[in-house]
Amino acid sequence: MIYVHVPFCRSFCTYCDFYSVILCRGRSQTPSKLEAYVSALENEIASRRSQILSTLELNTLYIGGGTPSVLPPSILERIVRALPSSDYREFTLEVNPDDIVHSPQAYLRSLKALGVNRISMGVQSFDDGVLKKMNRRHDSALALKAFSLLRSAGFDNISLDLIFGGFDIDSQILASTLRTIVELRPEHISAYQLSIEEGSILARMCEKGQYRECPDELCAEQYNQICTCLAEAGYEHYEISSWALDSKRSQHNSAYWSRLPYVGLGPGAHSLIGNCRSWNSEMSPSDGLWTSEAETLSPAQIREELIMLALRTCEGVEQDLLDSSLACKALSEGLLERVGSSRVRIPESRFFVSDSIISSLI
Repeated sequence: MIYVHVPFCRSFCTYCDFYSVILCRGRSQTPSKLEAYVSALENEIASRRSQILSTLELNTLYIGGGTPSVLPPSILERIVRALPSSDYREFTLEVNPDDIVHSPQAYLRSLKALGVNRISMGVQSFDDGVLKKMNRRHDSALALKAFSLLRSAGFDNISLDLIFGGFDIDSQILASTLRTIVELRPEHISAYQLSIEEGSILARMCEKGQYRECPDELCAEQYNQICTCLAEAGYEHYEISSWALDSKRSQHNSAYWSRLPYVGLGPGAHSLIGNCRSWNSEMSPSDGLWTSEAETLSPAQIREELIMLALRTCEGVEQDLLDSSLACKALSEGLLERVGSSRVRIPESRFFVSDSIISSLI
């Protein structure tokens, strides 16, 4: 499992606190920024070759960000060719609708030629007013066109992201977005509740009284609305924030929740190999380099991670991993339910409060 972080974006979304660097079209500094990044990335790949090869039990590649679709095909090709693997079971690229629509037709052909077989597109909403508040670069028409172009180019595994619980999204706006998504019939859908992240534009707006968080009750109603709509449309709710059509679960993300080893490359990326977790720093503005730190996890920390990750999924966790008295109490209160003879899981009706349930079990 390989994750590559691309730190560049054309603009900052209101809610985002992920590490990213503005990359403007046509600016003179753009080539030097890209060259510094990709050169440092190639060096990191070379220095961590043995680690990468040790994580190929599940041979997947995920290029995320940031906004990887701002990279020209030549840069993407350099990244992919530098990796000591190929023929990925799943090769996901995150894209923005604006980049897909405004790129030459050859761009999508180049992605196919590189081996990209799964697209994750950040749509977030099909309401133009909501998109404007989010400071997204696209409107609903552009998102629809981008999806059509991806289909025409032969991409048959597309995931769409949406956000709920903020930006004045009400049940009618959400219902309209869900209808559009169901009509498009993407293979995968990820839905995330808006959160106020420290350092984001939205956090500063809250501090100034320019934005108020959505009440938990309304967020829960919207989450249930999403669950109901997607279930009726035939999507499997296989993880708290993830829905898929038959056989189209994200193999890469599912491996995270199973705690398989992975290598994260690029500034801000994280890795996990055995009992060692490591993470990269942000990219230095002066030389485009980044450094890495690591920690060794204790058996207790690994157990907690296994429980926390597994309980995010519809398969749940082996009951033997849990404290028996706590598990029995949660089962009696309906916070857990049995899956077969040895596993327990959080019922979908309790997914929205899963964090508090998991905390009570670890």
